[in-house]
This record gives sequence, structure tokens and C-alpha cells, in this order.
Amino acid sequence: MKAMLLQSKLNLMVLLAILLFIAIGKSSYPQFTQSVFVKADQLVSDLILVFVAITLGAFITNFAIVVLGCLAAFIAASILLSQGLVFQYLTQDYLVAVLIVVLGFAAIANLYKRYQQF
Repeated sequence: MKAMLLQSKLNLMVLLAILLFIAIGKSSYPQFTQSVFVKADQLVSDLILVFVAITLGAFITNFAIVVLGCLAAFIAASILLSQGLVFQYLTQDYLVAVLIVVLGFAAIANLYKRYQQF
């Protein structure tokens, strides 16, 4: 059990970061946080996004690559969105919701894969 926890530090840090986003967001900027989680709740019903997230977490062995790739895609999309170059139909809270859903499901799938190994 201890070996599994040591191997899955990044997974637990991602899930802890989501919980911290909830706690800090509810106290500092509740409207944005509520909007993000309403959109995230709607995104979970979009099964293709959930399947992609689970596939990323379960089949890519180095979870750090998944996290860095998701963060890089989020940063690139946020920059393009703020400059108005592309993605005029997206909002920042929608991008944060996609990031939370993808990283959350990928982290859980990767944890489950590690659990099966033990």
C-alpha cells in the first residue's frame, strides 16, 4: 500500500488541487467557482470527453506527461481566448471546467490502474 501511494503522488496532488480550487474558490470568488462546476457537471454527460480522460489516465504510463499536456493545452487555449484570435464561443470558466474534468478522470483512472498492479 505504501509503495502504491508513493507511486501515485502526482495523482493525489491533482485531486488535492481540485479540492483546493473548490475550497478557495468558494470563499474568494463563488460566482466563478459555481459557474465552473455547473459546466463541469454538464461536461460529465459528454461521454467522449470522459472516455478520452479515462484513456489518458489508464494507458499513458507517465502521468506527468498527461498533466503537463493538459496544462499546456489549457494555457494555450486561454491565451488564444483572451487575445480573441480563436474560440470566440468559449469562455474561461468553460476551459477551467474541461481541465478539471479531464485531469480528475485521468487521475482516478491512473490510480485505479496502479491499484490493479498491486
